Amino acid sequence: MAQSLFQANSLNKPPLAERMRPRSLDEYFGQERLLEEGGVLQTMLAQGSISSFILWGPPGVGKTTLARIIATKTDSKWVSFSAVTSGIKEIKAVMAEAEAFMNLESRRTILFVDEIHRFNKAQQDAFLPYVENGTIVLVGATTENPSFEINSALLSRLKVFVMEELSLEALLRIMRSALALPERGIGEFKLKASDDVLKLIASYASGDARTALNSLELAAKLASKRGKDEISEAEIKSAVQQAILKYDKDGENHYNLISALHKSIRNSDAQASLYWLARMLEAGEEPLFVARRLVRFASEDIGLAAPQALTQAVAAMQAVEFIGMPEGKLALAQAVVYMALAPKSNAVYTAYKAAAQDALNMMQHPVPLHLRNAPTKLMDEVGYGKGYKYAHDFEEGRADMECLPTELKGRKYYVPKPRGFEGKIAKALKEI
Repeated sequence: MAQSLFQANSLNKPPLAERMRPRSLDEYFGQERLLEEGGVLQTMLAQGSISSFILWGPPGVGKTTLARIIATKTDSKWVSFSAVTSGIKEIKAVMAEAEAFMNLESRRTILFVDEIHRFNKAQQDAFLPYVENGTIVLVGATTENPSFEINSALLSRLKVFVMEELSLEALLRIMRSALALPERGIGEFKLKASDDVLKLIASYASGDARTALNSLELAAKLASKRGKDEISEAEIKSAVQQAILKYDKDGENHYNLISALHKSIRNSDAQASLYWLARMLEAGEEPLFVARRLVRFASEDIGLAAPQALTQAVAAMQAVEFIGMPEGKLALAQAVVYMALAPKSNAVYTAYKAAAQDALNMMQHPVPLHLRNAPTKLMDEVGYGKGYKYAHDFEEGRADMECLPTELKGRKYYVPKPRGFEGKIAKALKEI
């Protein structure tokens, strides 16, 4: 009976996430920092004077919903615009309607553009005159960093509000509401769910309310079909096969995660390093991208403090190329743990950087004559190679001979750190 009742009521209904979309700020959970009393957005709403802005945040945190609530509270006309399906022709048509609406009713149009980062420069520029003269309030939503995706002319005319992933508590409140509410939610079926079960959904959803609600709805359908009055862990695991790892190989998250991995290894935190590596690989990151970064790290942050780090990194890269994935994950994990625990030194990195600065920014000093080869008689006659001292002719294997240009005599680029093998190098340099 429960099964047929559930199926009958779910026919032709929008997904739970759409039905539960908040209609006012009272129903809106999350983004407390953005909506706090006295904040910029709250003040704009209180005064009823909205300027154009961008809502930047991950999927499922309420960007579209918040924009709709703002339109309602400010008595503005709402026009939704897709950056995926619209071009400059459609933009101009919407702008003409907005101008007519402004002249007729003295009310502004809130033009909501989802995925605004998908517009090219010409399309974005088409908004400029209408934003400047106040015909429209442009509200863009994006999951990508506006600094990289919105052209500077338009971005300079917009405020940017950063939206965060929803907290565990916010997701629990949203799901509890869905369980309790009839019609909009699934309350009419009187299904119970423990906090542990709801927390399991929340952990899978990773701060995304849409994912959480749609997973809850599917789990509820499974429980109802089985004649249960409570959603169990079994239904949750059937509804959500695995955690949804948010990742965009071309987006900001890609760079945030590799940055987290790099900085965790640098800080000798093997546990965090393994976690960030797993986050990237399990989400589908190109393993050779990770391997290349580890090779770079071995020279940049470890260097001669543990020379084997470069060998480990190159071996891991070759292993990934040779055996592929998923077996190659362990080779990368081994390299990551080795490098996290290895002594660190950036002496080679800073040395090369300083040498490059001199090479690029100073006069191109000629190679001293005694360091030049003399393959021809003329070269020998003009002094090429004259005064060169062959290091192996000396007892210590080193000649008393200046190898830098005269103008750079005494320059010190490489200054070894006292850590690991580089400590021995420091001692040897001192003796030299």
